[in-house]
Amino acid sequence: MILRAFALCSLTAALVAAPAFATVVGVNRPPQAITLQRIADLAPEQQPAWRAYLDRSVAQMKADRSALAAEGPPSHIPAMMLRGDSEKTMPLDEAPAWYFTPQARHIADVIVSFQTPAGGWSKNQPRDGALRVPGQPYAGAEGTHDVASKGAEAAQDTSWHYVGTLDNDATITELRFLARIITALPADDRTAYRVAFEKGVGYLLNAQFPNGGWPQIWPLEGGYHDAITYNDDAMVHASELMSAIASGAGDYAFVPEGLRRRAADARDQAIACILATQVSVAGRRTVWGQQHDALTERPVAARNFEPDALSSSESASLLLYMMTLPEPSPAMTAAVHEGVAWLHEVALHDVAWTDGGDKTAGRRLIVSPGAPDLWARYYVAASGKPIFGDRDKSLHDDVNEISLERRNGYSWFNTAPLKVFKAYARWRLAHPDTRP
Repeated sequence: MILRAFALCSLTAALVAAPAFATVVGVNRPPQAITLQRIADLAPEQQPAWRAYLDRSVAQMKADRSALAAEGPPSHIPAMMLRGDSEKTMPLDEAPAWYFTPQARHIADVIVSFQTPAGGWSKNQPRDGALRVPGQPYAGAEGTHDVASKGAEAAQDTSWHYVGTLDNDATITELRFLARIITALPADDRTAYRVAFEKGVGYLLNAQFPNGGWPQIWPLEGGYHDAITYNDDAMVHASELMSAIASGAGDYAFVPEGLRRRAADARDQAIACILATQVSVAGRRTVWGQQHDALTERPVAARNFEPDALSSSESASLLLYMMTLPEPSPAMTAAVHEGVAWLHEVALHDVAWTDGGDKTAGRRLIVSPGAPDLWARYYVAASGKPIFGDRDKSLHDDVNEISLERRNGYSWFNTAPLKVFKAYARWRLAHPDTRP
């Protein structure tokens, strides 16, 4: 409670008497890739698993590139959107009979055609267009559309970017759709889709870190893409899919028993990683960052304006996920109790995030007595105070000081913890808080 009051007083003071110049409180530090040199700094008993993981990634990258090169130049590139909402083209909530239709089969065929040699998929590509032709890239123009604005954080090779990713629900959605198709079809028509599905699950198993986390992109690309990725709920969705596969129920009744067991192990490792990466401050657990360094397990920055701070939105999703797990361990229940308590303490009261009806002036955080509670996207772990980043990597404790482009172009505030509190009110009845 003291932490919340301190943070809120500081925030209100900043809003009432903002300086005439921008105060920079820090500079975003670039994240590090997974390298042999960094692995050598780990404890000796940890090094073999990480070296084997990195070797597997390097070998898979070479194999993926070689496979595309062997196809030769494409005879043509089918007309298709290079960027789009791929999830809407792979609906998961249709009636079971729909997945037997030619329309659904075509989507599944497109999915299979764009599966990378490693077994994953790229992102932001509609799956209801033309099938991939030999020599056509597995990914669209994701790596080139905003390189100028990204600067040093852009991909090292923009021609090979997000070729296999969990970002924006990629790979997870393709696998869930294939499972629906396989369940709907007669046994004789399932073969190609089952092969693709099992290859895709193998991709996720190969991509999982030795500590149970998942990177954003695999094979590894470097930078923040090599981090344990909670951003956009990548870890949660991968873990949920592994749980569904392990159950062998519903859409996943066709999965072989051996693959189910491997999925269960992957799910258990992911949960262990979530627990291990919950940030502690002065001996008390708080929440999680948007992404954590795979080797140190500490929060790290991502894009220039995304700091190595605690993230309220991603943490809300992690807490909601843990509250769905049956028979939680004492460590899991303690993690939920402490994470929920932290979210209560850092809520922002009596402020509003608004453009005030003047879009040219941009959004600003203003004092607004009685306004619904808000949460900043990012908080400094040590103090629990909000922090905001800009394109030039500068960090600010006042969102009103960052550039107009970033104020308008990013989700700096959210209300995701409200869903956590609602679920927690029921969950704690079965799992009371017994902490001293």
